[in-house]
Amino acid sequence: MKKVILLLPVLLLNFCLVLAQDAYERKVFVSSSGDSLNYRLLEPETMQTGEKYPLVLFLHGAGERGNDNEKQLTHGAQMFLNPVNREKYPAFVLFPQCPEDSYWAYESRPLSFMPDQMPVGEEMPSPFRAVKEMLDMYLSNPQVDKSRVYIVGLSMGAMGTYDMVSRFPDIFAAAVPIYGTVNPTRLSTAESVAFRIFHGDADDVVPVAGSRAAYKALKAANASVEYIEFPGCNHGSWNPAFNCPDFMSWLFGQRKKK
Repeated sequence: MKKVILLLPVLLLNFCLVLAQDAYERKVFVSSSGDSLNYRLLEPETMQTGEKYPLVLFLHGAGERGNDNEKQLTHGAQMFLNPVNREKYPAFVLFPQCPEDSYWAYESRPLSFMPDQMPVGEEMPSPFRAVKEMLDMYLSNPQVDKSRVYIVGLSMGAMGTYDMVSRFPDIFAAAVPIYGTVNPTRLSTAESVAFRIFHGDADDVVPVAGSRAAYKALKAANASVEYIEFPGCNHGSWNPAFNCPDFMSWLFGQRKKK
């Protein structure tokens, strides 16, 4: 009986992943430098002429890197497919996939994830530049509401979230980094973006110090920021984060300050 119970979450995850793979359109973007970026797209189920819709850029973690254009949908994709959410929060949702030998935001995995030792001043690596160009392409779509552009990231993707927002704060209305880290000196430019930060205090992969330092830096910059820390939670805090009752309503309730 115990083996059956343990298998149920695995089977459910696989079933949800299959659903996501069917619903999200498989795409490839070619950047100006000729780099190919695999990504998936979910569009509003019914688009009305003249209506504008929010856009969500979702950055996966290191475990979902590859070239299959599938694994990046493992965590988070199903949330936007929930029938209630899809009806209540119609949006363009982008799930790019980082190549296996690359890392969002940095040329390679940082040597330390402690916030004061995280890189500063690095150029964007080519896969991340491709993400930005792909995002710009969708921002040129007249049906995208440019006042409601959001970015969500997990672990490596949360590091990418901090990086993207610190470079291009004028694009994003809201950012949700989940168990990420960043050198807090980089966040002085992000005061116009609403942040909701999540982290487990028992995380033994990305230290919780990264989220705590980011929160303090954003508060000092007078940004709108909320920090939610999960006691006893290790490197898997997307589960409690996604299960916050107001996760979707908070995200889609944000608008870019004018």
